[in-house]
Amino acid sequence: MSLTDPAFLSKVLARNGASPKHALGQHFLVSDHVVDAILKQALPACGILEIGPGPGVLTSPLSMRVPKLIAYEIDPLMQRVLTETAPAAQVRGEDALKVSLADALEELPTPRAVVSNLPYYITGPLLGKIAEAWRHWDWAVLMMQKEVGDRILAPAGNSARGSLSVWIQSEFKVTRIADVPPTAFHPPPKVQSVVLRLDPAPSGRTPEFFALVREGFAQPRKTLSNNLKGRGLGVSLLEEMGLSGTIRPHQLTHEHWDRLLTEL
Repeated sequence: MSLTDPAFLSKVLARNGASPKHALGQHFLVSDHVVDAILKQALPACGILEIGPGPGVLTSPLSMRVPKLIAYEIDPLMQRVLTETAPAAQVRGEDALKVSLADALEELPTPRAVVSNLPYYITGPLLGKIAEAWRHWDWAVLMMQKEVGDRILAPAGNSARGSLSVWIQSEFKVTRIADVPPTAFHPPPKVQSVVLRLDPAPSGRTPEFFALVREGFAQPRKTLSNNLKGRGLGVSLLEEMGLSGTIRPHQLTHEHWDRLLTEL
């Protein structure tokens, strides 16, 4: 039997006194198709850091195929389940937001991959923490709400584009791996999900660049000149750049932001 069989998964959970916790955003993957897609991207890593493994639907096959897997699981009952489903994994009952991911990653053999079904309620902070540790991993395979994935991938001109889009696209090659419907989970969430792969591709852009971008997106529905008036951005400079004086931040390319940093 497989953990992707909802009936079997329910039995495994029940005998360990566990069940999906809404408060922790627990929705467990039960799609062979999506599991296979993630495994294909995660391997051939030799070391894997998994965050939020739940009952081990991914942890079980991954831990059998790599020399070392470290998994952060905050739920004590899921930790108990993992001793049954993924005994080869090194499970740590700590909050991934409060530990040094860099230190944990350095314990793993290379190449290293990060794998996570990002819990919905901490997607932003956790994504940021993973991204900031990029020097210590070779690629990451992350599942998240489709809305967040669409924001990450949004090109200039797309209204979904935000400071997150500019940051992640600046520092990583981002690849959409799979769209994941609610039916791929037990229990089904109310949202669509997506699997993205991130490969570090640092641009060399400075913290000042990203500070400017965050400022520029402070109120995304307002014009760029309104958001950056404190920096002295005027319509004349925008027009020199061939841009409208009423342009909004989501309409700018990375090159536009580079130019603004130089001029302001």
